[in-house]
Amino acid sequence: MSITLFGGEKGGTGKTTLATNIAAMLALRGKDVLLLDTDRQGTASFWATVREEESIEPRVACVQKFGKGLPAQIRDLAERYDEIVIDAGGRDSLELRYALGVADRAYIPVQPFQFDIWTIRQMDTLIEMAKSLNENLTACIVLNRVSTNPVIREDKDTREFIDQEKFQQLTLAECMIRDRISFRKAARDGLAVVEFGQDAKAVAEMNQLFKEIYGD
Repeated sequence: MSITLFGGEKGGTGKTTLATNIAAMLALRGKDVLLLDTDRQGTASFWATVREEESIEPRVACVQKFGKGLPAQIRDLAERYDEIVIDAGGRDSLELRYALGVADRAYIPVQPFQFDIWTIRQMDTLIEMAKSLNENLTACIVLNRVSTNPVIREDKDTREFIDQEKFQQLTLAECMIRDRISFRKAARDGLAVVEFGQDAKAVAEMNQLFKEIYGD
């Protein structure tokens, strides 16, 4: 059993996309997985509802939880499922802080744009605070929604920024996820991109991220 969190300080970086894809991939591997939506926008819950209405198998259970009782609720749910994937939303919320206090690992999607990379410093501080209560927490940055245009090298600039900053609590994932329309098309239908099956590059990127997280 493990608890994997996708969250960050900024909205629109693709946290829900990664959380829903990873949850579905776990289910496809036979895991009893719970997608826990702590973002009040409820996008992950909407994806799970579409999946349920379309009778897509395997089923991905999803619940929404908020507020001060969240840590105890997560610990209780962790006893009932093989894996928990948390979509913690895109802001420094109580839900994000509470979830960091009980998660095994946190993945922070970051777009390689200046306004996004500035938030990494804030997340490094937040992870440090969380580790004072949850010393086994590990945290990793994932470059997400990276341009598919080979001329644009913002991802290189972001990697150099991260190397120079030498963050104390954050490492950088080897893989990166590019901004592909197949992710949006798959999500619309309640699918993971590996189920959508029309973009081999997107599938390969998600498989690489999955391997980095779970080692499978």
